[in-house]
Amino acid sequence: MKNSISKNIRLQKDIKRFLCILSILSFLSCAISIPEKKETKKVSKVTYRERGIASWYGKKFHGRLTASGEVYDMYGISAAHKTLPLGTVCKVTNLRNGRSIVLRINDRGPFVKGRIIDLSYGAAKKLGFAKEGLTEVLIEANVKKKRWIGDYSIQVGSFIYKKNAVRLKNKLAKKYGSAFIEKYNDGKNTYYRVKVGHFKTPNSANNVMKKLSKEGFDAFIVSNK
Repeated sequence: MKNSISKNIRLQKDIKRFLCILSILSFLSCAISIPEKKETKKVSKVTYRERGIASWYGKKFHGRLTASGEVYDMYGISAAHKTLPLGTVCKVTNLRNGRSIVLRINDRGPFVKGRIIDLSYGAAKKLGFAKEGLTEVLIEANVKKKRWIGDYSIQVGSFIYKKNAVRLKNKLAKKYGSAFIEKYNDGKNTYYRVKVGHFKTPNSANNVMKKLSKEGFDAFIVSNK
C-alpha cells in the first residue's frame, strides 16, 4: 500500500515537472519568435498607372550589375523599367490572376518592343507567371512630377561591336542631329547603345520616337539616370 502511494506521488511530481518545462518552452518560443514580415498591399497616392505586358529575366543576368549599380539577384524581388526613376516603389498586379506584389525599380529594361516591365524571377514566381514567361500587368506608383524631369533619350539600337554602333549613330545624326553612343558594361559584357536626343520628360520624346518607329527602328524611350 505504501509503495503504491509513493509511486503515485512520484508520478504526480513528474507530471508537474513536465508541465512546468512545457510552459517554459512555450513561453520561450513566443519570446524569440520573429514576426512575419507583411508586404505592403498599397502604394499611397498613386500618380502613375501603366498597363501592358510583363516578362521576367533570370540566369543570363544573375549576378551582373543593374543600372542602379546593385548586383542583380534573380531570386529576389525587383524589376526593370525603361523610364520610371530608379528606386521607385511600385505595385505590380497580374491581371490574369489578381495577384499583386510591391517592389522597387533598380534596373533598366525590358529592351523588347511591346513589353513594359521586366521582373526578377522571384517576383514573377510570386505573381504566378514564371512558367508562362509573359503576362498582362498593371503598374501603380507614386512618382512626384519633379522626379520625371531629367534626361531622357530614345534608344534605337544596342551592339556588341562598336563599329556597328558608330555606323548607326552617324546615320541618325544626319537626320536627327543629336545622336550618341553610350557604353554599358553589366559586369560580363560590354554593349554600345545608340541613342537619340536629350529630353526633359518622356512625353517630350514621344514625337521623335514615333518617327523612328515608322522608319522601322525598334525604338523606345529610356531614362539616362
